[in-house]
Amino acid sequence: MLLGKRVAVVLPAYNAERTLLRTIAEIPRHIVDDIILTDDASEDRTVMVARGLSLFTICHQENCGYGANQKTCYAAALARGADIVVMLHPDYQYSPKLVSAMASMIASDHYDVVLGSRILGQGALKGGMPLYKYIANLGLTAAQNFLLAQNLSEYHTGYRAWSRSVLESLPLLRCSDDFVFDNQMLALAIDAGYRIGEISCPTRYFREASSINFPRSLAYGLGVLATSVDYRLSRMGLRRSALFSGDGGRLVQTRSGHHDIPVTSRKATA
Repeated sequence: MLLGKRVAVVLPAYNAERTLLRTIAEIPRHIVDDIILTDDASEDRTVMVARGLSLFTICHQENCGYGANQKTCYAAALARGADIVVMLHPDYQYSPKLVSAMASMIASDHYDVVLGSRILGQGALKGGMPLYKYIANLGLTAAQNFLLAQNLSEYHTGYRAWSRSVLESLPLLRCSDDFVFDNQMLALAIDAGYRIGEISCPTRYFREASSINFPRSLAYGLGVLATSVDYRLSRMGLRRSALFSGDGGRLVQTRSGHHDIPVTSRKATA
């Protein structure tokens, strides 16, 4: 625990067999109470490795998408009593050693959300981020800062920490099941007025690290811009947004004192 708060690390996994052991080895177990891996129908031995490491493992019986994977991760973490949840990719691209620092920023009650930024400092290019991705990241971030009235260094990191109250309150079931989920979730947190902090995070780009191809990157970029425009129009009262308006869509509901993982179209077995 950390300052009396229970810390969980969630790992949204897909074909992470080659990098999972290295990732787990660097997670600071002295403050982490729970490690949860959700496997999105991997084609390799990710599940076997995870269970060999005694991780709490959830298996999607069919590939449901990166966003759907995170929804399962967060619901499970809340159901298992987490007060702080750190989402870490199991591909060893981000440094697991920063879990303590990110969780501490929330446990200290300075922030509700913490992002591990690849852009702060010089970690991205030194770590091997392709130049075109670096430039695209800067461009999208500048556009989002303008549309969302923020001053973040990066919106596209896959390393994030959340307080329990954020995960319980955001309508995450309204978000996409695909890669744009990350941006929609962050935009919802901004819309709700949560305090967002950043920490510089070194990254590693290598053959086994996960990456999406150019067509999917382009679709992601367009989805990011659409989310930001949707937010701005909604805030200006010019559009009623399905993402930012209305009731419902919360990931976890409390029934008789217990947290239930909602039944959706995904099929999962623990």
